[in-house]
Amino acid sequence: MTTERPDAGSPSYLRTATSPRMLVILLLLLGAAAVCARLGVWQLDRAELRGDADAAERRAALEVAEPDPIAEVLTPQTSFRSELVGHKVAASGTYEADELLVPGRALDGQTGWLVLTPLRVATEGDPVLAVVRGWVADRDDAAAVPAPEGTVTVTGYLQVGEAAGTPLGGDEVEAISPAELVNRWGGPTYSGYLVLQDSDPTQAPGLAVLPAPTLAGGGLNIQNLAYALQWWIFGGFAVLLWVRLVRDETRAAREELDGPEPDEEPQPDGEAQHDGEAQHDGDAQPDGETQPDGETQRGDEAQPDGQAPRDGDAQPDGETQRGGSPAAHRGAAPVAAGRVPRFGPPS
Repeated sequence: MTTERPDAGSPSYLRTATSPRMLVILLLLLGAAAVCARLGVWQLDRAELRGDADAAERRAALEVAEPDPIAEVLTPQTSFRSELVGHKVAASGTYEADELLVPGRALDGQTGWLVLTPLRVATEGDPVLAVVRGWVADRDDAAAVPAPEGTVTVTGYLQVGEAAGTPLGGDEVEAISPAELVNRWGGPTYSGYLVLQDSDPTQAPGLAVLPAPTLAGGGLNIQNLAYALQWWIFGGFAVLLWVRLVRDETRAAREELDGPEPDEEPQPDGEAQHDGEAQHDGDAQPDGETQPDGETQRGDEAQPDGQAPRDGDAQPDGETQRGGSPAAHRGAAPVAAGRVPRFGPPS
């Protein structure tokens, strides 16, 4: 049976981790992780800067691009595709009287109102397009800038409709939601709305024009963002490497302390004896089997020299006695079964 060593001298993970060598390695790897984290932050800053630059380039390209007829880009009662955000379109129709204000909208760091006017587009079905004509800092300023009368041609940027908000009553709405506005303006309606850039005829001054809309979350450059994630992953690997070193060194120290396992274990009582072992008292040999040279029989098997065997003890046919018995000499007559042999010179 193997003997388990006591745990008193067993190398532990804590003892290995607090060894001077491992502490030095930990400091080095923590330094490397800190450098990786700083490089990741730098790449994140680069992603924001490059994202802003890309967005500015897209806005500049949209401003100089020729508008597409809205009928070729978006049809009423259809889903608004994400790639249409910021797409420049043109539409012709007439403004309707039910103008609304959207409070709580910021422009250049100042909160004000959006002026939202329904445009009945001159196309099949006379659909309604919600048009954000501009922004005012004071709600009373919107009344001073009425919508042009008659047929107008508007140019602007498409934006996806917002989710329905809380009803505010009067001439205010919380969100620009076509699904909610259709109950007030009638339909059919478009699933997006138009951010006005230009109008023919031109509307009266007093409304601030909004910039072209962009997709939410589009302000980060994907390539630099991926670089930032890679640096942070490398920093995490540095810490995991130290944990792996502590584990491997602790296991190696335990294996060295344990030593090799014993090859064989003692046989339990009652199992077969190995070659060369003596038989216990009373073990009989099978017929025709001889005892090893120089080994004496135990118990009733071997008789002392000069002593007759007991009555009824017969030697197996063909088996000769070994050892120092006179009956073992060559030429001796076989002993009949049941007779006591005589020893000494022949008479």
